[in-house]
Amino acid sequence: MIAEDVAEVNPDLVVRDKDGDIDMVRYDAVNTMLLNEFLKEHTTVRELKREIAALAATVREQESKIQEVSDQIQLRNLAPQAIDNNQ
Repeated sequence: MIAEDVAEVNPDLVVRDKDGDIDMVRYDAVNTMLLNEFLKEHTTVRELKREIAALAATVREQESKIQEVSDQIQLRNLAPQAIDNNQ
């Protein structure tokens, strides 16, 4: 990693010399930070997977209801129509 780039993201991840210039990256701290960020993202992914599963279940329920209504409409269209001859 380029220490200057790391310092822009998080100044605590670099060691500075006595003049305040960047000396090196604190890779031990970077690893900890990356692990924490990975765990956050992993949690987000799990939550999103649960949400997707719930949405997929909702879609399946809606598909079933739409099919029921479509079947009812089709049956009504096939039923004999009463004709009023008194007009």
